[in-house]
Amino acid sequence: MTTFVLVHGACHGGWTWRPVAEILREQGHAVHTPTLPGLGTEDERADVRLEHSVAALVDYVEQRDLRDIVLVGHSWGGFAVSGAAQRMPDRIERLVYWSAFVPRTGESLIDLCPPAYGDMFRGSAQASRDNSVMFPFEVFAAAFMQDASEDVLRVVHPLLERQPFHTMDDSLDLDDWARLELPSVYLKSDDDLALPPGEFGWDRFVGRLPEGTPLLHTPGSHEAQLTTPETLAASLVEAATVGIPVASRRG
Repeated sequence: MTTFVLVHGACHGGWTWRPVAEILREQGHAVHTPTLPGLGTEDERADVRLEHSVAALVDYVEQRDLRDIVLVGHSWGGFAVSGAAQRMPDRIERLVYWSAFVPRTGESLIDLCPPAYGDMFRGSAQASRDNSVMFPFEVFAAAFMQDASEDVLRVVHPLLERQPFHTMDDSLDLDDWARLELPSVYLKSDDDLALPPGEFGWDRFVGRLPEGTPLLHTPGSHEAQLTTPETLAASLVEAATVGIPVASRRG
């Protein structure tokens, strides 16, 4: 079976993976769902940098001596996954970017978003007490979790944590990540509205991965880990095994 390390997106934590993780564990997979710095309920946020996110993910994997992992990044989590992967390539079986950013050296999340998003993030940070960002309820409801009822949205949105702003405007040196060309899959949620299609759409990122990287599709919104966990779990298993002969699969 597969060892998954599932990395959350902005304003999220490992808890958001719980429905998917429980399904995968019932199937016999090992599943780890770290929460990165600044996203815990009691965490300080003002001085958390993107580099701290990367270092924490590497430490999480190394302290548990995890090997042959399928490292999954969701949304902003693509930054942490890319940065961590180049520091521990010998521990990685495959990278999976699920509706995730695939950054290049020198690019921040704000650089890769529509300008209106950048303005929203800067404004949220400036209005905060700790240089942090939160998605407004209206944006979250319309673009991130539009496949949930308002009652569910009113429960989930307050559970989100404020995101350290520097993790959104920092960039990484990813030259080693690009050179390594680690086995990768891009998984796209077909009903994901978090980024508009076109110039800023999710589809552009598969072209940043090694030549021949599979592009897989899964139903659901940007928050499919909460709204359609069974389908997403099945898609993650597919992403972990696509292209591997059945006789060669572990488990």
